[in-house]
Amino acid sequence: MEPMNFLFLMSDEHTRRMTGCYGHPIVQTPNIDRLAKMGVRFDNAYINCPICVPSRATFLTGRYVHQTGHWDNGHPYVGNEAASWGHRLQENGLSLTSIGKLHYRDDADDNGISEKRVSMNVKDGIGDVWGSIRWEQDAKDWMIQNVLDAGPGDSQYIRFDTAVADDAVDWITNVAPDKSEPWATLVSFVTPHFPFTVPQEYFDMYPPETVDLPLKWREQDRNSHPYWDIVRPWLFPADGDLDEITVRRCISAYYGLVTFMDHQIGRVLDALDKSGQADRTRIIYSSDHGEMLGGHGLWGKMCMYEDSAAVPFIMAGPDIPKGSVCSSNVSWVDIFPTALECVGVPLGKDEEDLPGISLWPLAHGEYDPDRIVFSEYHAAFSATANFMIKDDRYKLVYFVGDQYPNELYDLIEDPTELNDLGQNPEFSDTCDRLELELRKICNPESINEKAFAAQRAHVDRHGGEAAVRSAGMKINFTPAPKSFH
Repeated sequence: MEPMNFLFLMSDEHTRRMTGCYGHPIVQTPNIDRLAKMGVRFDNAYINCPICVPSRATFLTGRYVHQTGHWDNGHPYVGNEAASWGHRLQENGLSLTSIGKLHYRDDADDNGISEKRVSMNVKDGIGDVWGSIRWEQDAKDWMIQNVLDAGPGDSQYIRFDTAVADDAVDWITNVAPDKSEPWATLVSFVTPHFPFTVPQEYFDMYPPETVDLPLKWREQDRNSHPYWDIVRPWLFPADGDLDEITVRRCISAYYGLVTFMDHQIGRVLDALDKSGQADRTRIIYSSDHGEMLGGHGLWGKMCMYEDSAAVPFIMAGPDIPKGSVCSSNVSWVDIFPTALECVGVPLGKDEEDLPGISLWPLAHGEYDPDRIVFSEYHAAFSATANFMIKDDRYKLVYFVGDQYPNELYDLIEDPTELNDLGQNPEFSDTCDRLELELRKICNPESINEKAFAAQRAHVDRHGGEAAVRSAGMKINFTPAPKSFH
């Protein structure tokens, strides 16, 4: 494959089905849709951990969370845990430029990113230590407050993303054309991540009375499960359901944030076209995880439901089939080899054991019905580890602990996961088969123990459990740099 420039466009917390080209009847994403018309839309793309910091570590390292120890939002990527594909570029005389949100530890770290512009990392280089106390989480009402506060207005995230697009346009226009070798650039937006505050013009595009309500959002409609009976009150300690008007208003704001983010992507794509580099640049758009947006009584991510773990994933470029769809399973561990092949850098000996593959052959029409995707979650608001294994039809959610029955969903017959088949004896063979695939990747019980031990040690390093609990979770989202407050 001919080496070309590589542009990765990343958003934060964009639910896949809430995108025009993925079939949503309301959400307007003309620029992401335009990218899909230029290339290939992947209909079965997943992240490998549904929360920001671990997912973004996977993005750079191409390795699973249990391999690198990025268990939660208090364990950001530093650079020495595993090499990044940015390091491989540097070794071959190329470089990776980032513009926007990173969510790593610090810009000074040698994480393989040669140039960091308009950066946003974890707060104080530490992140969320409180979230490491998983064995008995304190109930927090910050997500409820985010929902109650949803609506039109300005926010530090709106200002930050506008600046990210400004800088990306400048870099593509004035810096990239002078590069003699293929360049690699990450443009990373923080929207549509909460706070659910969006400029008035975008909020007005989605009148609350017109938006669709969440899946199984009312308590009487939700699947009963021992895990969620414990975790849901920690995450969302509300006294009964939120009223419908409040829920609709929040959904309107989120839809507006998606369209706002899409507009920033359009600005970057327009700059690429005007710069004359589009005919030698391959592009990927994706998001670091989704947003439940009230579905199954949940807000945020932190679970293996499709709205949390499934992500939009689109690949485009001058040599990519236009308007195509790929149904093969793919995930974020595939990005490492995909990025390297795009710019013409071979995998090194240390990368021979990477779990991912380059996706360019799939983008060109190859189909692999046997690919398995894997995800894991060990972070805030999880009473025990939960793992996801998905084949071409079924998704198994495996909870560590005999008290937590596994879940199984038929995503062809039941794409919105309304019917849990996990305890249906007719599907016991399917559950057993998928659990076997899980155990080929890791031993879930030993990984669960390893994660809890690492998190207890992490809490101890920060003053112990009492001190961390006392400090509490003082922020409900990572603040943008001070200049954008």
